[in-house]
Amino acid sequence: MSNQDFGREPASHRERDGLGQRTARAANDTFSTASDMAGDAAGKAKQAASDTVATMTEQIKQLLDRQVGSGADVVGHFAGAAKRAAQELDSEAPQLAGIVRTAADRMDGYAHDLRDQSVEQLTRAASNFTRRQPAMMFGLAALAGFFAMRTLKSTPTTVASPPIQPSPYGRAGEFHGS
Repeated sequence: MSNQDFGREPASHRERDGLGQRTARAANDTFSTASDMAGDAAGKAKQAASDTVATMTEQIKQLLDRQVGSGADVVGHFAGAAKRAAQELDSEAPQLAGIVRTAADRMDGYAHDLRDQSVEQLTRAASNFTRRQPAMMFGLAALAGFFAMRTLKSTPTTVASPPIQPSPYGRAGEFHGS
């Protein structure tokens, strides 16, 4: 090795280093491209999921709005039946007929109001009522809980038990044949 070569690397080392750098750059570019593609795919998946959720939410709102309309129809039918009952009561108990008629008119009014409202409007109205009348809502919740517990306690629990006397064919439920 001469003094001129001191500090220089042989050509084979430079070629290997250049090849290594090109390989590293290519690997880095490939990784970057794959990372970008994965990010794009994740973004598209998030957008698709968001669109699906929005569509499902809208369909659920429409279904609930239809259910509110159906509920309003039921209340309206019930009010009509109460009005007919009030007409029949007019001759025998006019005061009771007046009370039933007033209740039927209110139910009919509620049914009419329900038909014109969406689920969001009803939820907002219920929330506002709860803020204005928290004690009443607490009382209604307690009453509902009381009735639920009474209903659950009053239902008998039945447990299937095996027969007390043995069967001449072996224990109940066993198969002894071919």
